[in-house]
Amino acid sequence: MKAVIQRVSKASVTIADKKVATIATGVLVLLGIVDDDTKDDIIWLSNKISNLRIFNDEKGVMNKSLIDIGGNALIVSQFTLHASTKKGNRPSYIKAAKPDIAIPLYKAFIHQVEMDLCKTVETGVFGADMQVDLINDGPVTILIDTKHKE
Repeated sequence: MKAVIQRVSKASVTIADKKVATIATGVLVLLGIVDDDTKDDIIWLSNKISNLRIFNDEKGVMNKSLIDIGGNALIVSQFTLHASTKKGNRPSYIKAAKPDIAIPLYKAFIHQVEMDLCKTVETGVFGADMQVDLINDGPVTILIDTKHKE
């Protein structure tokens, strides 16, 4: 799994001119899934996102986690995170999991984040043409790949 985590003061998803998800302070997670992602990847990534110390403490130092601040999460599936641009100018998405594999993993990831945060999270709609609106706070953007835990 690959994730782009953005600290936001607000974020939302709109589909066909209808707002389907919105959050205040928290994180926007763009999530890319591949065929060999597992429950272990889900658990590790959810724990990492929930506990990343990317929110300011009372001294203005990034020392608090999403859990610490009671922040929100908006999770959006994004297969393009697994784009290969090695050949030519047209990205290949062959590494991205097909819906029959990706959808159950996406749902399991959402459930795990909800369990870790002890709250409901907002989501985009898998496979939909979405407009994602956000105010990146900081800006703070973190890239995480469960296959390269750095």
